[in-house]
Amino acid sequence: MSDEKFDLIVIGGGPGGYVAAIRAAQLDMKVACVDKRASWGGTCLNVGCIPSKALLHSSEKFIETRDHLAEHGVKTGKVSLDLAAMMARKDQVVADLTQGIAFLFKKNKVTPFHGAARITGPGTVEVVGDNDDIQKLQAGKILIATGSEVAPLPGVAIDEKQIVSSTGALTLGKVPKRLVVVGGGYIGLEMGSVWRRLGSDVTVVEFLDTIVPAMDAEVAKQLHHSLEKQGFEFRLGTKVAGAETSKSGVTLSLEPAQGGETENFECDVVLVSIGRLPYTDGLGLDEIGVNRDNRGVISVDGRFETNVPGIFAIGDVIPGPMLAHKAEDEGVVAVEMMAGQSGHINYDAIPAVVYTAPEASSVGRTEEQLKADGVDYNVGKFPFMANSRARANGDTEGFVKILADATTDAVLGVHIIGPDAGMLIAELALAMEFGASAEDIARTCHAHPTLNEAVKEAALATDGRALHI
Repeated sequence: MSDEKFDLIVIGGGPGGYVAAIRAAQLDMKVACVDKRASWGGTCLNVGCIPSKALLHSSEKFIETRDHLAEHGVKTGKVSLDLAAMMARKDQVVADLTQGIAFLFKKNKVTPFHGAARITGPGTVEVVGDNDDIQKLQAGKILIATGSEVAPLPGVAIDEKQIVSSTGALTLGKVPKRLVVVGGGYIGLEMGSVWRRLGSDVTVVEFLDTIVPAMDAEVAKQLHHSLEKQGFEFRLGTKVAGAETSKSGVTLSLEPAQGGETENFECDVVLVSIGRLPYTDGLGLDEIGVNRDNRGVISVDGRFETNVPGIFAIGDVIPGPMLAHKAEDEGVVAVEMMAGQSGHINYDAIPAVVYTAPEASSVGRTEEQLKADGVDYNVGKFPFMANSRARANGDTEGFVKILADATTDAVLGVHIIGPDAGMLIAELALAMEFGASAEDIARTCHAHPTLNEAVKEAALATDGRALHI
């Protein structure tokens, strides 16, 4: 047992936690950061955002080399897959970045602890290490940034071999002949894309009647169509009632979402990707009286403080989208306010991206939300087919759509599907953060030839002034 005193203890070393710890140290706080993993970066860096994007990028290069380089006059001969090398590169990317966080902690004088943290009272945290050794830490403030975990699916037991979560889907030893993805959200479609490109027959089973239901319906429809062209099969409005594994594979029991006859569906691997739940069990929250709902979501005020003074929370454990960049911004704002500074997050200007091909991104409100709220708005849409850089690149699928208030012209939402959509959305998030109008975007000079010109044209189109269609 050892006692150490800090100004702030951050529980969780993922994007929200480690960024909060570094920013707090920059503000002259004495900071400790605790994480159960031996490597920093949380789910995002170790088994989420980063390794999945590494595999997405590698698998895109595989498809580009095999199917598309010839049209550019580049002849490669027979192209083959070295899955082990692809996985090794992914692992190296993760290792380099986790070591980078350790370096940043050292540089900023953040004290790291590895082990399971439990809040035993206001200002007190016990950390149980791998050898059951206990360290008792004390601080004026505690910040919970423990992230989220895979939501279970009743009747479908994950073994990370035949029935996998996103974690297991990142480490498959061979390309499954038949892969079923349960859930049509971001993670499932991204991992399904990886294995489809590498040779799997992929079927997506989704309870709702649409994929990516939180996105603009027109974008979701286009993404559905695009993935079907790549060989995805979709079973929408379908429920998975159970699963049985055997040496030959997995048998899923499927039912219509609204009720009906059960059918069996055979496959080799099942990826369960129906969402995530806040990781708040085992932290001692109930014992000290921290309020959370029946899903484990922690209630906080405008300063990210819980009902127990001195205990704060950010990221996936509080309400809002479960996005790494949202957690990072909350971490920075939370500790700046602890230090007496002001802070602000505009939750209407947080971008979201699906890293399939084509990519799909959004910021702000969808058409469906605006219609439901009775908001009068103008739509400006511009296809990448009419963008010169997209044509030169041979990547013309998709469009940019801008929604602007019909009275004030303020940008209310932007939805992009197409090449580099995740990069293009940054301009629009910035525009919304500073209260820009569609006219402001339209009158901003955009370099030629770039994909960004599609953004300018969409802004012009809100007033019927697009120049290239």
